[in-house]
Amino acid sequence: MKAKNAIYAQSGGVTSVINATACAVIETARKSKSINKVYAGKNGIIGILNEDLIDTNNENQKEIKKLMHTPGGTFGSCRHKLKDSKKNKREYERLIEVFKAHDIGYFFYNGGGDSQDTSNKIAQYTREAGFPVTCIGIPKTIDNDLPFTDNCPGFGSVAKYIATSTREAALDVKSMSKSSTKVFILEVMGRHAGWLAASSGLAKSKDNSAPHIILLPEVPFNENKFLKKVRDVVRKEDYCVIVVSEGTKYKNGTFLADAGTVDSFGHRQLGGVAPQVAAMVNKKLGFKYHWAVSDYLQRSARHLSSQVDLDQAYAVGKAAVEFASSGENAIMPIIVREKSKPYSWKIGKVELSKVANVEKKMPKNFISEDGFGITTACKNYLSPLIQGEAWAPFSEGVIQTAYLKNRLVKKKLKTFKI
Repeated sequence: MKAKNAIYAQSGGVTSVINATACAVIETARKSKSINKVYAGKNGIIGILNEDLIDTNNENQKEIKKLMHTPGGTFGSCRHKLKDSKKNKREYERLIEVFKAHDIGYFFYNGGGDSQDTSNKIAQYTREAGFPVTCIGIPKTIDNDLPFTDNCPGFGSVAKYIATSTREAALDVKSMSKSSTKVFILEVMGRHAGWLAASSGLAKSKDNSAPHIILLPEVPFNENKFLKKVRDVVRKEDYCVIVVSEGTKYKNGTFLADAGTVDSFGHRQLGGVAPQVAAMVNKKLGFKYHWAVSDYLQRSARHLSSQVDLDQAYAVGKAAVEFASSGENAIMPIIVREKSKPYSWKIGKVELSKVANVEKKMPKNFISEDGFGITTACKNYLSPLIQGEAWAPFSEGVIQTAYLKNRLVKKKLKTFKI
């Protein structure tokens, strides 16, 4: 069978280890007899629709290997969700045009739930259109909310960053609490699932240590109950550290931080829950506060990545190419936990149709009885994922990253308007 070209693209919010997956895809494809060239979609699926394809063959192996310690999305990412082919057939027809023009036989899409939906839709449409393209979704999301896989590449490193930052900031606040700040609030990502906020609980070394309160999307926010907890903690410990998920919401489903707008995936835009919680604490309890939003810092902190996370990010990229080369289609590599103590895992697979647009939330047995913390079961699940220090090389005190040429191939088609 004649070797075909492949397209790899990144989608959604990036991570500190997504480029390790890209490295794995490119390195493994270069060894495959089934795959000729690997193109990368510039800025995800948008780049493919625009025929903006990067020829990764222009990059030498040394520079590709540097992707292992380069955060962000080296080829650019996007938030663009393909609608059903019956509602937006022209984009699917355009993809077929691009695939045919560049002899594409393989499509690897690296992202979260919406991205897996895109991969599944493309697999179905190309098959129905008589130009079947092997489509493999590759898991990536710091939210850790993809089903079937034990955990998601990208999450472990953010969890390590949040747990470490929580402990460090807590010691700072504690040292100043007698005469200054009483309450510190750290806002982390997590729209519907509280995995990231929960990871701060790994910083807790004993019952009275920080974080004292974790606010999760899975637990409806009760203002009176929350304020009483803050007051009690400050009276006892003289300070209180709160970690709040951006998706924390009231019992009626309204987000505390609803900004009133939606993004291109149709998700509500959240405008910052930390300052709202801080204002609530100050107005009702009168405590001096500081708040911080981890925002992009949490997902780009390659200097503090988990070795387990880095290994798994590479493994799913490698497996994606191997699955595709062996004839698999419309599947996603997954991480299967074999044991927690000692931790061991392997790669499995799941059909994309089962993954697309399904969110995995925290189970009830992972949340403490009062709703403000995590259980031992949760710690046992989370702890292995942050193990190992994947040190990146530094030069003159600053992290070293890859600088790819990212040269575009010559276009063969007419301009397409998205």
